[in-house]
Amino acid sequence: MESLLRWSIANSTPQDANQPPPRPRTDLDPGIIDAILGKPDAELMKEALAVAVDEKRDEDERIQALDDFEMLVEQIDNANNLEKLKMWEPLHSLLTSPNSSEAIQMQTLWILGTAVQNNPAAQNSYLALSPLRALLSFLSPTVRSGKTRSKAVYALSGLLKHNAKAVAQMSDANGWDVLRDALSDSDITVRRKVAFLLSTLLIPAEPPAASSNAQQQPANVQQPSQIPTSESGVAAAASQPAPQPQPQPQSQSQSVTLHPTESSSTTQPNTEISSTPPPPQAVHPNSHASMVADPSSYATSPRTAAALEQNGTVSTLVSALASPVPHGPDGEAEGDADFEEKVLRTLHTYTVGCQRPLEGQDKEALGRWLDEQSRRAGGAEKAAERWGFTGEEVRELREATA
Repeated sequence: MESLLRWSIANSTPQDANQPPPRPRTDLDPGIIDAILGKPDAELMKEALAVAVDEKRDEDERIQALDDFEMLVEQIDNANNLEKLKMWEPLHSLLTSPNSSEAIQMQTLWILGTAVQNNPAAQNSYLALSPLRALLSFLSPTVRSGKTRSKAVYALSGLLKHNAKAVAQMSDANGWDVLRDALSDSDITVRRKVAFLLSTLLIPAEPPAASSNAQQQPANVQQPSQIPTSESGVAAAASQPAPQPQPQPQSQSQSVTLHPTESSSTTQPNTEISSTPPPPQAVHPNSHASMVADPSSYATSPRTAAALEQNGTVSTLVSALASPVPHGPDGEAEGDADFEEKVLRTLHTYTVGCQRPLEGQDKEALGRWLDEQSRRAGGAEKAAERWGFTGEEVRELREATA
């Protein structure tokens, strides 16, 4: 090693203060560098979108570009860059353009749903374009492709979940009636997705819990929302219609400060009353900053529960179990275990999680259906196992029909 060091010193060029700094090389081909390192994702997104919106291109080429674009926005940073790159408008125009084929529209719905999924910043950016009516229009029976209707539910789910502002706009867009009618869609996949979406929107949001130990439980950390599984766990989640940010309570405890005296063996306490509340914790800029700053921004349950009651969706859910509409291209199929489970979960969240009662015929019809299913399965426990429920959850549903 020493001989190698001496050789390198002897053969190195001595530094000269008067010598100009080395010039950057200009003979490097940017294309070669891109081929080695790869282009930035932002550049790839621009190129893909340029191909997708070019109506002179072959449709297969445009669809492939949209597919590549969708994979890029799976990364949350790329999804957030859609606003900076001003891409929301051309994407939405591609969706609503009368010149766009159904295949182009389906791929665009896929992109939109991926970009806004679990991303409040992207949700709010796209929501600024008032896209609900356009998205809901793809659930019309006039849309022939079940895959396109399914992708429309995917995009709606991404936009509505944990976004109270988007849910508040559903009534003006006649969205609740559209979702209610979609529970009878000829494609069972669409029915399943709509039932799951309604169940998710009904889940009561839990505001961040206060904690005496900031390291164990920061005040600005969002708590995950869960479906209550027992009556005792429901009251706290559903007692407030919409969680509001809670100010930090003023400390009334006495703080004792020890001051050293001449004697090292004795101390003298200095008792003071602190009346100044601690400063609010900083909300750092990120995709979920709006949820941290305002917990009510993700409280979708109150509006959803009220809408389902007012427009008759609860009755439609019960009828989907008690008198299921045949599905399939020719209406040849009846019943679906997965759809039943999702409808039951929605009704359980509505009655137990949201503490909403079933009325009249709905209560009787669901009670009869539960009795019949338990009899066929050989008991309530086996029926619960079939639906992926606990025995306690089935008992709560039966109590809701009593």
